[in-house]
Amino acid sequence: MLDREGFRPNVGIILLNANNEVWWGKRVREHSWQFPQGGIKYGETPEQAMYRELEEEIGLRAEHVKIMGRTRDWLRYEVPDHFIKREIRGHYRGQKQIWFLLRMVARDSEVNLRLTDHPEFDAWRWHNYWVPLDVVIEFKRDVYQRALQELSRFVTWPARGAGNGGGPHGERRHSARYLRQPHGRSQPGTAGAGGAKQAASGLTANAPAAPAVAPESLVLAPNK
Repeated sequence: MLDREGFRPNVGIILLNANNEVWWGKRVREHSWQFPQGGIKYGETPEQAMYRELEEEIGLRAEHVKIMGRTRDWLRYEVPDHFIKREIRGHYRGQKQIWFLLRMVARDSEVNLRLTDHPEFDAWRWHNYWVPLDVVIEFKRDVYQRALQELSRFVTWPARGAGNGGGPHGERRHSARYLRQPHGRSQPGTAGAGGAKQAASGLTANAPAAPAVAPESLVLAPNK
Protein backbone atom coordinates (compact mmCIF):
# COMPACT_ATOMS: atom_id res chain seq x y z
CA MET A 1 0.00 0.00 0.00
CA LEU A 2 1.61 3.24 -1.19
CA ASP A 3 0.45 6.81 -0.75
CA ARG A 4 0.16 9.23 -3.65
CA GLU A 5 3.81 10.20 -3.33
CA GLY A 6 5.04 6.61 -3.45
CA PHE A 7 5.76 6.12 0.25
CA ARG A 8 4.71 2.99 2.12
CA PRO A 9 3.12 3.65 5.57
CA ASN A 10 5.18 1.98 8.25
CA VAL A 11 5.77 1.89 12.02
CA GLY A 12 9.07 1.81 13.89
CA ILE A 13 9.52 0.63 17.48
CA ILE A 14 12.07 1.76 20.06
CA LEU A 15 11.73 -0.54 23.07
CA LEU A 16 13.30 0.45 26.39
CA ASN A 17 14.14 -1.60 29.46
CA ALA A 18 14.25 -0.28 33.03
CA ASN A 19 17.79 1.01 32.46
CA ASN A 20 16.77 3.10 29.41
CA GLU A 21 18.62 0.74 27.11
CA VAL A 22 17.07 -0.02 23.72
CA TRP A 23 16.25 -3.36 22.13
CA TRP A 24 18.67 -3.88 19.25
CA GLY A 25 18.08 -6.79 16.85
CA LYS A 26 20.38 -8.62 14.43
CA ARG A 27 18.68 -9.46 11.15
CA VAL A 28 18.45 -13.13 10.22
CA ARG A 29 21.62 -14.38 8.46
CA GLU A 30 23.02 -10.84 8.26
CA HIS A 31 25.47 -8.73 10.23
CA SER A 32 23.19 -5.68 10.24
CA TRP A 33 21.28 -4.40 13.26
CA GLN A 34 18.03 -2.45 13.52
CA PHE A 35 14.90 -1.64 15.51
CA PRO A 36 11.68 -3.60 14.89
CA GLN A 37 9.55 -2.09 12.13
CA GLY A 38 6.92 -3.06 9.59
CA GLY A 39 4.21 -1.92 7.23
CA ILE A 40 0.75 -0.68 8.17
CA LYS A 41 -1.96 -2.83 6.61
CA TYR A 42 -5.06 -1.40 5.00
CA GLY A 43 -7.58 -0.45 7.70
CA GLU A 44 -5.05 -0.49 10.55
CA THR A 45 -4.16 2.46 12.73
CA PRO A 46 -0.45 3.03 13.43
CA GLU A 47 -0.96 1.81 17.01
CA GLN A 48 -2.67 -1.40 15.86
CA ALA A 49 0.14 -2.02 13.37
CA MET A 50 2.72 -1.40 16.10
CA TYR A 51 1.23 -4.03 18.41
CA ARG A 52 0.97 -6.55 15.54
CA GLU A 53 4.56 -5.99 14.45
CA LEU A 54 5.77 -6.14 18.06
CA GLU A 55 4.27 -9.61 18.46
CA GLU A 56 5.25 -10.90 15.01
CA GLU A 57 8.86 -9.77 15.21
CA ILE A 58 9.82 -10.19 18.86
CA GLY A 59 6.94 -12.06 20.47
CA LEU A 60 5.74 -9.35 22.89
CA ARG A 61 2.07 -8.50 23.40
CA ALA A 62 0.33 -5.33 24.55
CA GLU A 63 0.46 -6.37 28.20
CA HIS A 64 4.25 -6.66 28.01
CA VAL A 65 4.82 -2.98 27.16
CA LYS A 66 3.72 0.54 28.01
CA ILE A 67 3.51 3.29 25.38
CA MET A 68 5.65 6.25 26.44
CA GLY A 69 5.29 8.37 23.31
CA ARG A 70 5.22 8.54 19.52
CA THR A 71 6.49 10.87 16.85
CA ARG A 72 4.18 13.77 16.04
CA ASP A 73 4.25 13.18 12.29
CA TRP A 74 5.54 10.82 9.63
CA LEU A 75 9.30 10.51 9.24
CA ARG A 76 10.22 9.73 5.65
CA TYR A 77 13.21 8.23 3.92
CA GLU A 78 13.77 7.61 0.23
CA VAL A 79 15.31 4.38 -0.98
CA PRO A 80 18.01 4.57 -3.69
CA ASP A 81 16.98 2.95 -6.98
CA HIS A 82 19.56 0.18 -6.77
CA PHE A 83 17.88 -1.08 -3.58
CA ILE A 84 14.42 -1.22 -5.21
CA LYS A 85 13.13 -4.15 -7.21
CA ARG A 86 13.04 -3.32 -10.91
CA GLU A 87 9.31 -3.99 -11.30
CA ILE A 88 8.31 -1.27 -8.82
CA ARG A 89 10.86 1.41 -9.69
CA GLY A 90 9.13 4.64 -10.59
CA HIS A 91 6.24 3.87 -8.22
CA TYR A 92 7.88 3.06 -4.90
CA ARG A 93 9.99 5.86 -3.36
CA GLY A 94 10.50 4.75 0.23
CA GLN A 95 8.89 4.56 3.65
CA LYS A 96 7.02 7.00 5.86
CA GLN A 97 7.07 6.00 9.49
CA ILE A 98 5.39 6.72 12.80
CA TRP A 99 7.81 5.79 15.58
CA PHE A 100 6.69 4.55 19.00
CA LEU A 101 8.70 4.59 22.22
CA LEU A 102 7.75 1.68 24.49
CA ARG A 103 8.76 0.62 27.98
CA MET A 104 9.06 -3.13 28.46
CA VAL A 105 7.29 -4.25 31.65
CA ALA A 106 7.92 -7.97 31.20
CA ARG A 107 10.90 -10.25 31.69
CA ASP A 108 13.51 -10.64 28.95
CA SER A 109 12.48 -14.29 28.66
CA GLU A 110 9.14 -13.18 27.15
CA VAL A 111 10.97 -12.19 23.95
CA ASN A 112 10.41 -14.83 21.26
CA LEU A 113 12.12 -14.40 17.90
CA ARG A 114 10.64 -17.63 16.51
CA LEU A 115 6.94 -16.87 16.81
CA THR A 116 6.46 -16.92 13.01
CA ASP A 117 7.82 -19.10 10.22
CA HIS A 118 9.69 -16.11 8.77
CA PRO A 119 11.60 -14.47 11.65
CA GLU A 120 13.19 -11.08 11.16
CA PHE A 121 15.93 -11.45 13.79
CA ASP A 122 18.17 -14.26 15.01
CA ALA A 123 19.77 -12.49 18.00
CA TRP A 124 19.26 -9.39 20.09
CA ARG A 125 20.83 -7.32 22.85
CA TRP A 126 20.18 -4.29 25.01
CA HIS A 127 22.14 -1.25 23.82
CA ASN A 128 22.71 2.26 25.12
CA TYR A 129 19.97 4.61 23.89
CA TRP A 130 22.12 6.39 21.31
CA VAL A 131 22.78 3.46 19.01
CA PRO A 132 25.71 3.69 16.56
CA LEU A 133 24.30 4.92 13.27
CA ASP A 134 27.21 3.53 11.27
CA VAL A 135 25.70 0.03 11.59
CA VAL A 136 22.36 1.27 10.18
CA ILE A 137 21.93 1.21 6.42
CA GLU A 138 22.83 4.68 5.15
CA PHE A 139 19.48 5.87 3.83
CA LYS A 140 17.77 5.10 7.17
CA ARG A 141 20.28 6.90 9.40
CA ASP A 142 18.62 10.32 9.35
CA VAL A 143 15.23 8.84 10.33
CA TYR A 144 16.82 6.86 13.17
CA GLN A 145 18.53 9.97 14.47
CA ARG A 146 15.37 12.06 14.22
CA ALA A 147 13.24 9.40 15.92
CA LEU A 148 15.71 8.95 18.78
CA GLN A 149 16.02 12.70 19.27
CA GLU A 150 12.28 13.40 19.20
CA LEU A 151 11.38 10.52 21.50
CA SER A 152 14.19 11.17 24.00
CA ARG A 153 11.99 13.87 25.60
CA PHE A 154 9.80 11.08 27.02
CA VAL A 155 12.73 9.43 28.82
CA THR A 156 13.68 10.35 32.38
CA TRP A 157 17.46 10.24 32.57
CA PRO A 158 19.33 9.64 35.85
CA ALA A 159 21.57 12.38 37.20
CA ARG A 160 24.87 12.76 35.38
CA GLY A 161 27.55 10.49 36.79
CA ALA A 162 25.03 8.33 38.67
CA GLY A 163 25.77 5.19 36.63
CA ASN A 164 22.87 5.63 34.22
CA GLY A 165 21.75 3.21 31.54
CA GLY A 166 22.84 4.89 28.34
CA GLY A 167 21.49 8.40 28.89
CA PRO A 168 22.69 11.49 27.06
CA HIS A 169 26.05 11.55 28.88
CA GLY A 170 26.57 8.14 30.44
CA GLU A 171 27.24 4.53 29.54
CA ARG A 172 26.47 1.25 31.20
CA ARG A 173 28.15 -2.11 30.80
CA HIS A 174 25.91 -4.82 29.34
CA SER A 175 25.52 -8.04 31.26
CA ALA A 176 24.97 -11.37 29.54
CA ARG A 177 21.33 -12.29 29.02
CA TYR A 178 20.20 -15.39 27.12
CA LEU A 179 16.91 -16.92 26.18
CA ARG A 180 18.70 -20.25 25.94
CA GLN A 181 22.35 -21.10 26.30
CA PRO A 182 23.86 -20.92 22.78
CA HIS A 183 25.54 -24.02 21.38
CA GLY A 184 28.70 -22.15 20.41
CA ARG A 185 30.60 -18.99 21.16
CA SER A 186 30.57 -17.58 17.65
CA GLN A 187 27.98 -15.19 16.25
CA PRO A 188 25.50 -17.14 14.08
CA GLY A 189 24.87 -16.68 10.41
CA THR A 190 26.50 -14.93 7.51
CA ALA A 191 25.34 -12.06 5.36
CA GLY A 192 22.38 -13.07 3.25
CA ALA A 193 18.91 -12.24 2.04
CA GLY A 194 16.62 -10.16 4.25
CA GLY A 195 13.34 -11.29 5.77
CA ALA A 196 9.94 -11.44 4.16
CA LYS A 197 8.94 -7.91 5.21
CA GLN A 198 12.06 -6.44 3.59
CA ALA A 199 11.23 -8.16 0.32
CA ALA A 200 7.63 -6.97 0.50
CA SER A 201 8.76 -3.39 0.87
CA GLY A 202 10.74 -3.59 -2.37
CA LEU A 203 14.21 -3.54 -0.81
CA THR A 204 17.07 -5.73 -1.86
CA ALA A 205 19.26 -7.38 0.76
CA ASN A 206 22.25 -5.00 0.67
CA ALA A 207 23.14 -3.85 4.19
CA PRO A 208 26.16 -2.40 6.00
CA ALA A 209 28.45 -4.63 7.98
CA ALA A 210 28.17 -4.20 11.72
CA PRO A 211 31.15 -4.25 14.06
CA ALA A 212 31.83 -7.44 15.95
CA VAL A 213 29.72 -7.88 19.08
CA ALA A 214 30.90 -9.93 22.03
CA PRO A 215 28.91 -13.22 22.05
CA GLU A 216 28.21 -12.93 25.77
CA SER A 217 26.18 -9.75 25.16
CA LEU A 218 23.78 -11.43 22.72
CA VAL A 219 20.50 -13.20 23.28
CA LEU A 220 20.33 -15.91 20.66
CA ALA A 221 17.15 -17.35 19.22
CA PRO A 222 16.87 -21.07 19.94
CA ASN A 223 16.86 -23.43 16.98
CA LYS A 224 13.46 -24.82 16.00
